[in-house]
Amino acid sequence: MANQEIQKITSFTVDHRVLDPGIYISRVDDDITTYDLRMRKPNTGDLVDNATLHSLEHMFATFIRNSEIKDQVIYFGPMGCQTGNYLLIRNADNEKVLEIVKWVLESIVEYDGEMFGCSEIECGNYRNLDVNLAKAEAKKYLDILNAKENTFVYNK
Repeated sequence: MANQEIQKITSFTVDHRVLDPGIYISRVDDDITTYDLRMRKPNTGDLVDNATLHSLEHMFATFIRNSEIKDQVIYFGPMGCQTGNYLLIRNADNEKVLEIVKWVLESIVEYDGEMFGCSEIECGNYRNLDVNLAKAEAKKYLDILNAKENTFVYNK
């Protein structure tokens, strides 16, 4: 590996200086589409704190894995840069994915119950979860998606 040229990963080829919040196709690998659910503008200092990312992850992953596309869901999880999440879907239809993402966000906002997976048995950091944090972030992101045309293409 030391003598081999290292290739940039796809996400490092996106100009993060011009990236606005929205939903984008990050990459397509055979039948798997990776969506960039960008919730915050990068490099502005406006980050999603860990407790909120963690809480949203529990809620979003649970709802999407109970949605009509549940069998197509490969993965949902936070970006290390704390500006959004990745969603991997098999055999994706972009408009259907957007519809389901909005449905999931609405479901989180309207949810009135206990946090999913909030126990020592179910989660490795269960004390760092808060339904209200997830609800507030879901509302914020839903408002962003509803306020713009979602072309799934990164800003140029």
